[in-house]
Amino acid sequence: MKRRNRTKAPLTVLLTAAALLATGCGTATDRASREVAERGAPAHEVSGGKAGKAGKAAPERRRLPGRLLSPAAQALPGLGPKTLGLVPEDTRQALVVTGEGRDKNRGTAVLYERERPGAAWRPGERWPTHNAVRGWTDKHVQGDLRSPIGVFTLTDAGGLLPDPGTKLTYDTGPAFTVTGNGSRGEPLAGSFDYVIAINYNRKPGTTPLDWTRPLGPGRGGGIWLHVDHEGPTQGCVSFKRPVMKHLLRTIDPSKNPVVVMGDEASLRR
Repeated sequence: MKRRNRTKAPLTVLLTAAALLATGCGTATDRASREVAERGAPAHEVSGGKAGKAGKAAPERRRLPGRLLSPAAQALPGLGPKTLGLVPEDTRQALVVTGEGRDKNRGTAVLYERERPGAAWRPGERWPTHNAVRGWTDKHVQGDLRSPIGVFTLTDAGGLLPDPGTKLTYDTGPAFTVTGNGSRGEPLAGSFDYVIAINYNRKPGTTPLDWTRPLGPGRGGGIWLHVDHEGPTQGCVSFKRPVMKHLLRTIDPSKNPVVVMGDEASLRR
């Protein structure tokens, strides 16, 4: 797997990192970040892969001792038909982030895995998360301070710290440096030590710092999984540092991983 290791960051890349901070993650108070946020950042929803229909049995139903796998047994817990229909049929890793409520900024996440398409999902640990200050939205726009609801592929990662052993393409360098304070006055330093880009309004296969936004500047961007700073974000989903390190080491691009994210009521649709 090719690695993108950066020891020096050009000015344009550093400005990109500041823009991502202002538009997608955290609530930086420094003037430069606010100015970038006012210029706007584009966004794009990418599900990736071929979506299967909710409740549809696998083409070849696999027999377990004494019984067949039913469609219900194959389904990801807590997801309704609409959401399940967006999960690609060949996905074998699904990180399900369930928010406490439409306007809440806390939730929990579970990484589910299965051996093959159509097999039963195995749940992992349950982890606490933060999402955007104002909660969730079906149509994320620049500056709404809400996290986008949906199913998005995960292909690229990076961070200020060296690659901890991920199978994802990993970009590292000083461009991931972040300063300022969050909405509760908490320091943001270290939030981008580890990040995984959520393929919402971005070009998969590029560094998380890439500024390509297919839907234009009005739809937000820079939505990541990143290290928690003990407060809500501007659109990202954050995890405790050990969890982010675990996710980087566990998520495998050969398993077509996705993140399924939203408030509980929305995910059950």
